[in-house]
Amino acid sequence: MDSLIKTLPKILQAAGDSPEVAEAACLAAWKHAAGDGLRDHAVPLRLHRKTLVVGVADTTWQKQLQFLSGQLLFRLNSILGQPLVTFVDFRVDSKAVANVRGPQGADRTSRALDPTPVSVELITAAGEIRDKDLRRAFLGAAMSCIHRMDKSRI
Repeated sequence: MDSLIKTLPKILQAAGDSPEVAEAACLAAWKHAAGDGLRDHAVPLRLHRKTLVVGVADTTWQKQLQFLSGQLLFRLNSILGQPLVTFVDFRVDSKAVANVRGPQGADRTSRALDPTPVSVELITAAGEIRDKDLRRAFLGAAMSCIHRMDKSRI
């Protein structure tokens, strides 16, 4: 994971203006910026117009993380190597958090929430596809394949 995190600035540069790659990079960077202590309580959901939407377990976590949002935003953009995120919107979404925790609170990979299985090569290849619809289809097919492979290992 650390090697992927260190390559994010170059991947983003190679991808140009790809919103899909930018979103995947932000979701991966969030997990590193937030650290293990927040993994079960705050789940990155999507990037929308430079706002990272993060699902939190409850209003207590929402208030605590809003207080820390400046620090988290700085860490996140430092990892990304550019100011991709200007605001973090913490939304109470206990279902999204429960999906990551799994049935007994253990981490579980989810295709929509966990971009870390994506290899550097896959992200770089997607960045080379200039047609937005084709790039989206490519990433969707790749993520679907990765999700099926993860399910077969369970």
